[in-house]
Amino acid sequence: MNTKQKKIVGIILAVALITIIALGIYLTLGRKNEKQKGADNKGTTQTTQQVTPEPTKDPYAGMVRSKLTGEYVKPSVAEKRPYAVMINNIGYAFEHQMGTSKADILYEALAEGGITRMLAVYEDVSGVKKIGSVRSARHYYVQFATEWDAIYCHFGHTKYAVSKMEKLKTNNLSGLSAIGGVVYVRDTGIRAPHNVFTNGKKLKKGAKKLGYSLKKNESAMAEHFNFAEKDTDLAAGVTAKNITIPFSAYSTCKMKYDNKKKVYQKYEYGKKHMDTYYKKQLKFKNVIIQLVDESNIDHNGYQTMKLKDASGKGYYYTNGKRVNITWQREESSNKMAYYDESGNVLTVNPGKTYIAVYPKDRRKLIK
Repeated sequence: MNTKQKKIVGIILAVALITIIALGIYLTLGRKNEKQKGADNKGTTQTTQQVTPEPTKDPYAGMVRSKLTGEYVKPSVAEKRPYAVMINNIGYAFEHQMGTSKADILYEALAEGGITRMLAVYEDVSGVKKIGSVRSARHYYVQFATEWDAIYCHFGHTKYAVSKMEKLKTNNLSGLSAIGGVVYVRDTGIRAPHNVFTNGKKLKKGAKKLGYSLKKNESAMAEHFNFAEKDTDLAAGVTAKNITIPFSAYSTCKMKYDNKKKVYQKYEYGKKHMDTYYKKQLKFKNVIIQLVDESNIDHNGYQTMKLKDASGKGYYYTNGKRVNITWQREESSNKMAYYDESGNVLTVNPGKTYIAVYPKDRRKLIK
């Protein structure tokens, strides 16, 4: 093969090699493009797929609203019958009160001599370890307890209270009856007669022994008020960050509004009103002042209030504001309700309620 022929063969081989390399590059790039296209298509498919959101879980599923607080509770709690316990509130006893922070409704009214007593109403008393000190019954507290179809718990009584319990057929646990030793015990570390205490287990044991129903009968309970679905500020009314309720020169209740917790904190005798067992200050979402006709019933200075088939005015406080209200009570049918200024049953916020039953002729002293 001559030189010219060798050159031609070399050129042909070079062209063939270049062609092979070019073809290889072309095929490689093609495969990469196909992969990239597939990946792009896959990504597009993923982004266009609709994602079904998880359903929001109802935090109150299986629960019901309490008739006393409007808060959600277990059905097993809601079906329990309330207990209403007379609480000693004289100055010395005030220093040793226990279990009062666990009450759902707390009444306060004059007893005699300027001294107030309280009625602590519990929806579920079973877990309360110590309650008291427990004192004697007064007939208007019998009326309050009956409005809630509560088992009325007291140590001592007046003849007026006994008469009212008989007339209203009030289930009660008296410390002076045969059941007294089952339900009540004296704390020897506290001076008598301010040292009678009880607890949830003892109250339930006494009620069972006397054959009382332990299940709530809602048809036997007065309406009192409705509850808002959620915490709601009053649309009208006046600012009321502090409340002063001067029951007498001896006893003045004060409420101070906590802006952060949105509750009223209770004070009395110039001090924080404490539950000394649970070491908690008493506090309430709702405060009601129920103005009543009040007077002495006899020479002992025992008080009486016009509650049977009666009506009157009052005030409702929540979230730092106050509005005017009215109330109406029919004893024979056990109807009792508070009303707003439009005449509708009062709507209160979910939470605990304090009710001061106060002489209407002294309402100007309320601040």
